[in-house]
Amino acid sequence: MQQLRQLLAIENSELAKLLKFSLYGLEATLNKARTEFPLDPGTEICAEILQEIANLLQPPPEAIAIISPPGELKLDHLRSAFNADAELRVYLGNSQLQSQSDANLWNEIHRQLLRVPENIATAWRQRALELAQQMGALADNSHLQKLPFSRDEIIYPGLKGTINAPGLCLSAQELLNTGINPIDNYGNLYYLAGFVHLFLQFIDIDPDLHHALKSVFSFDIMPLHSQPEQRTQYINTLSDRWHRVQQAQSQSDELLNLRTWIDMDEAIHSLVFIPPVERYSWWGNLQQESRRILKKMAQTAINLGYDVRIRQLSGLYADVCNFSKDDLQLNCGGVPGEVLTCLRVYARINQEEIPGRVIFRSLR
Repeated sequence: MQQLRQLLAIENSELAKLLKFSLYGLEATLNKARTEFPLDPGTEICAEILQEIANLLQPPPEAIAIISPPGELKLDHLRSAFNADAELRVYLGNSQLQSQSDANLWNEIHRQLLRVPENIATAWRQRALELAQQMGALADNSHLQKLPFSRDEIIYPGLKGTINAPGLCLSAQELLNTGINPIDNYGNLYYLAGFVHLFLQFIDIDPDLHHALKSVFSFDIMPLHSQPEQRTQYINTLSDRWHRVQQAQSQSDELLNLRTWIDMDEAIHSLVFIPPVERYSWWGNLQQESRRILKKMAQTAINLGYDVRIRQLSGLYADVCNFSKDDLQLNCGGVPGEVLTCLRVYARINQEEIPGRVIFRSLR
């Protein structure tokens, strides 16, 4: 313990910073575990370890008031801990956080957490809040940027106190403000409108977004912020497909309806990150909402007597490549040889086969 204390006391040491962040994380994990397993036989020893950690992290009396030097981010320790987390890099790649202000850093971190598995994201949100609280900040659910969608949901909180940062939320009222009718014959257009308006705004606030929409650019995954012409073409195609879905719904033609929804679902799933998001992340769950509606529409057509089959392509790429065409390959994310994300479902409609499209991880 003495060596740990000595390392923590070294000023301007990156190793000291990393040790401190690791101890904060261990402290939070053990506290949570004690709450979940109060009868565990290791509870008593765990309490002693927590006391030792608290003693190590206790600053000397003259340093209790934490004041950041001019120009230094109050959340710089959070940035270092986030960048150093090897588990996060599996899902986010090797890029480092770029924000130059506490408010932007808070939002950049939380937007990236939307791409990792929910259990990892939940633990990191708690850790981020605890580190922010150590700097005198408090969670603020009243200062939120509102994004239009078909339901209300706080995506992540803002901060107030020593750090002022907006959070992010979904807002049904913001969607209604666009003039969309929440009631239609099938009950689906309202939800689809939510995707369109949400994506248009997310493209503005997240510089990491790419597109892999074949009709716009078929040979690669294209960044939206550094390639403004790709951004414009993706947005135009998304809007065009949305209008075609609306027109098809007014014609009461189930198969035309289904085809336009397949195209629209492809546009929704072609808004991607590199590496592609984990399936059980916030982003993954959001995009699956579109696919669940598509599968319901396919079932409606089947019930009317049409020969329809819809298949979401996943698993080993070798097992599904015969059902797809013009696929894209990456050498990062996921498991080598497996599908990273299904951009377009495979469909068979009255004996006509329509190939799907995927992004897969190379075996190298």
